[in-house]
Amino acid sequence: MTRKLAVWDVDGTLVDSREVIFEAAKAVFAFMDLPAPDYEAVRQIVGLSLAEGLGQLLPAMSPPAIDRAVAGYKEAFQAMHRQPGFTEPLYEGAAQTLDRLKRDGWLIAMATGKSRRGVETIMKMHGWADLFDSTHCADDGPGKPHPAMLLEAMRALGCGPDQTIMIGDTAHDMRMAKAAGVYAQGVSWGFHTAEEVLAAGADDVVHDFPSLDSRLEAFAETISSAA
Repeated sequence: MTRKLAVWDVDGTLVDSREVIFEAAKAVFAFMDLPAPDYEAVRQIVGLSLAEGLGQLLPAMSPPAIDRAVAGYKEAFQAMHRQPGFTEPLYEGAAQTLDRLKRDGWLIAMATGKSRRGVETIMKMHGWADLFDSTHCADDGPGKPHPAMLLEAMRALGCGPDQTIMIGDTAHDMRMAKAAGVYAQGVSWGFHTAEEVLAAGADDVVHDFPSLDSRLEAFAETISSAA
């Protein structure tokens, strides 16, 4: 069977985490005794490692201050997760697409700006323990848009760039994909706009999961025909 690998971003692509990320960012600014950030600024840094993203939001802060901001963000995020009944919902159609890929013999990987702890939390929340063949995150090495996570996913699962598609909602995802030489599939329902994703080099942008399913099927057919 021809190998085919779908590498997924999480926040803004599979999981609708817009509210929780914005609330955690506002908590950090309150902790630092600063005016609340604008959502437009926060959404731009999603997908980057936490230290890099907060560094962009707080450019005047010293490295020790950024370390405190990172700790404050993590505490705010974890506090929300401890609330009874808390969940970070999947976008409509996400679970069905992932299950379909698994049934169709795809390899499935995760490339996310989350910490390893965050990866473990979201996998437990959505019962993904047996779904992902490999997971790669900001704790493993250089974060997005550096291609390290994608390159490691391909190495771990024995796939080449021509067998790999990266699905994400941000310009950071698309730049990572292009740097790794893989197909850059953008989605428009997350943190960055379709225009921003296209400007970062996306090969295609879809607006709902049925359209994404069609794009994944076409990519699989391309792989099979080239084999």
